[in-house]
Amino acid sequence: MFNLAPETPADWWEVEALYDLCFAPGREALSSYRLRDDVDPVVGLSTTARDGDGILAGAIRFWPVHVGSHDALLLGPVAVHPTRQGEGLGGLLISHSLDLARAQGWARALLVGDAPYYGRFGFDRLEGVEMPPPTNPDRVLGIALAPEGWSGVTGRVRRWTDPG
Repeated sequence: MFNLAPETPADWWEVEALYDLCFAPGREALSSYRLRDDVDPVVGLSTTARDGDGILAGAIRFWPVHVGSHDALLLGPVAVHPTRQGEGLGGLLISHSLDLARAQGWARALLVGDAPYYGRFGFDRLEGVEMPPPTNPDRVLGIALAPEGWSGVTGRVRRWTDPG
């Protein structure tokens, strides 16, 4: 059993250590990290999962971005401690946080990831949405959180603070 809770500022460095453990060195060199520079994660969506002893087992973050002239969420990273993988925690974090995003009124979310994994949560390849290079366009996936959430939405993905 896991306790899911919104990430707080006190969780920041522990979550960063989990991401360092779970991802390859240089993870912050990825182009998606340029969209996160000097932008705070979305309050109430970035979530931690702790076991019964209070030990961090997983975490997920969401960042606000612009796609063309529309607002969207950028999901990621999501990580589960290696000792807790295979227990469904990643899926729980994704499903739980997407429900929270819908409740907050977000219409769409995107990520860069593997379609076979994220497809089970409703993510599909996005046509006409351009992540900063170098990003494989086949890995740019999105989910509508509201009816027609991606209808007519195309363009370059930009940092939340960048002007159109």
